[in-house]
Amino acid sequence: MKFVMAVIKPFKLDEVREALTALGIQGLTVTEVQGFGRQMGHTEFYRGAEYVVNFVPKIKVEVAITDDMEERVVECIRQTAQTGKIGDGKIFAYDLNTAVRIRTGETNEQAL
Repeated sequence: MKFVMAVIKPFKLDEVREALTALGIQGLTVTEVQGFGRQMGHTEFYRGAEYVVNFVPKIKVEVAITDDMEERVVECIRQTAQTGKIGDGKIFAYDLNTAVRIRTGETNEQAL
């Protein structure tokens, strides 16, 4: 099993969710997060005053999948979330050792 985590721009969330659903993904977790990468934040103006925003708002999408889905899920997220501009985000894929569905006690791939 694999655990895929993607940090994307907030306005891309609906597109990514729809694309993953079309792949057959049945569940995912979404969290509003803040961070920075190479852009190191940005400068904004508010009421004529300039200030630095050190952390940029992002969305973290997490999904647990079977091993055979990893390449398709990563590529799906990459293509859907890509704008070609700085700050598009990152995708990470981890090995997932155990999954348990709390309600039924099903484990591993049956729990997904």
